[in-house]
Amino acid sequence: MAPSTDSNVKGETSQVSYKKDINTKTDRVLQNKKHANDIFDVTEYLQSEKDKEVIFATNACSKIFCQLFYRGDLYVGDLPEEEEDLMKGDRSAEEKYGIFMRHRYNNSVELLLENIGHKAFQVKETSLCALMKFVAAEGKHPLQNLDLSEHYNFPRELLRTLVEHLLSENEDMSLLISRFQEFLEMDDVRYYVMSSVRDNIYRVMGRNKKVSVVVFTLPVFQLFVLFFLYIYAYLFYITKWKVAKLKEHKRAFEQMWLVFLKFKLPSNMYKKILVILHESIMPQMSDPTLLIDFLSAAYDIGGAISLLSLNGLFILIHKHNLDYPDFYKKLYSLLDPSIFHVKYRARFFHLVNIFLSSTHLPAYLVAAFVKRFARLSLTAPPTSLLILLPFICNLIRRHPSCRVLIHRPSTPCDDPYVMEEEDPAQSHALESSLWEIKTLQKHYHPDVAKAAMKINEPLTEQEDDISELLELSTFELMERELKAERKTIPLEFDTATELLKSSREVLGVHFSLE
Repeated sequence: MAPSTDSNVKGETSQVSYKKDINTKTDRVLQNKKHANDIFDVTEYLQSEKDKEVIFATNACSKIFCQLFYRGDLYVGDLPEEEEDLMKGDRSAEEKYGIFMRHRYNNSVELLLENIGHKAFQVKETSLCALMKFVAAEGKHPLQNLDLSEHYNFPRELLRTLVEHLLSENEDMSLLISRFQEFLEMDDVRYYVMSSVRDNIYRVMGRNKKVSVVVFTLPVFQLFVLFFLYIYAYLFYITKWKVAKLKEHKRAFEQMWLVFLKFKLPSNMYKKILVILHESIMPQMSDPTLLIDFLSAAYDIGGAISLLSLNGLFILIHKHNLDYPDFYKKLYSLLDPSIFHVKYRARFFHLVNIFLSSTHLPAYLVAAFVKRFARLSLTAPPTSLLILLPFICNLIRRHPSCRVLIHRPSTPCDDPYVMEEEDPAQSHALESSLWEIKTLQKHYHPDVAKAAMKINEPLTEQEDDISELLELSTFELMERELKAERKTIPLEFDTATELLKSSREVLGVHFSLE
């Protein structure tokens, strides 16, 4: 039995009907001012329950009002509140028409802003594009009488309201913000969006305590990353860009970040920010030391967030002369068994290698790090040990005063080192020995045992390169073992080739397969 085509025919007829209706009304509005009231029928479709009708009407409104902008048919100036009063009085027909269409434009903008939160992404996207066309049109043909003191002929209020809807407190707008990216290529749009984002952060996070911070911060962070990409890109074209303009953008970029980082963020957002902070954000700031409060608060959270925050703190100490006396004490307190299992293990060892690279560090401090790493190695997985053992040897190479830890005989029973001590100066590490490394010489994994054996030999001045080991995983370690060449060893018995078949084995004598 063939399906009825009546519903399809009705659907096609309906589609043709609304398209024809909208196109007809659009043409009438643009061709003759006497048909201005037809604009009501077009804008009514913006509230339709059918997505296709909303999209088609949005494009029609975009066409109508952009042409009215270019013709100069929209009233310029402040509109009194009551539209009915405007149409009365001693006004020309041209002025009344401009006032009428200006009100219809404002109503259309309100409806398009509402559709930014529509359930259908195509409706959202079409509304966004239409609103940005209005932004461009208002920029070229301002709707306000400009004062000579005005900074720039830019529709800041329209863009601010649009950004407010993009940074929704109720839903994730990340996909729409990705579509918004192309508009950020324009310098003026990017600048005023940064200012709008900053104001919206104050509005949402500063006043509304019930807002879902997770939902709100995701689109904010996404916009921040986009801004960084453009600011950074323009640094390479500074000869084509005025230096003063670049400074203005960087200042807006800095203020936007400082406002955002002022508030308490979700843990996953801390991680995303700290991963890019030292390379992407700090270099673009005129005064990176303003981030000290954020970095200190991030460290107090603990775990991987503390680890990632130390990178930024180290940059402030070494490049911006920040006095942070507890830096190495805080770093020392991060050394616990979890460092071998966190996602940022490779980054951690890379950072610690940089932090402990100075030969001017006191011997007691380096000895405390060496001893703590050695103690943690007793419970570390093989992949971490293959990083840790050459790392310890490198530290001893850099600081010869710590060689006493290798040569001093000691046992676990008489070890003076205090593992629970948080202050490395009070841990008595320099009075201890590396008996833990001696223990690892009998490790079940042959590569670990071999690496631990190196401490028995005189250490060369050349440090071991651990960069290739930082990302070593258990799977890669097993693959390496499986691919390694094996030597044939003579045996005193026959190698079994089939189960229960050897006549010289007990099972083969008493059992057989039938």
